[in-house]
Amino acid sequence: MDEQINYNLTLASTWKRIFFMLVFAAIGSLVRIMIWGVILLQVGSTLLTGKANPNILSFGQNLSSYTYQILLFMTFNTETLPFPFSAWNSSTEIELISK
Repeated sequence: MDEQINYNLTLASTWKRIFFMLVFAAIGSLVRIMIWGVILLQVGSTLLTGKANPNILSFGQNLSSYTYQILLFMTFNTETLPFPFSAWNSSTEIELISK
């Protein structure tokens, strides 16, 4: 058992993944701030024009999809690295790890 743990601790792929998880945790925090900006812009647009701004809707949808991609990677559900290591809107191309 100890040998397996020592082996796991020496795997470069494990440490590489941990590094990328930390990077994407920071990126995810920035994206959440941007989502709040989208929320505030949509509220303002709705109050001023009576409807949501379609450009902001699209941007908000892309940010939500990106957040989903980050969370899938950080929870070990996929090995696919999110943007900027893959296409920006690649949610249909994500290969999930089977149980």
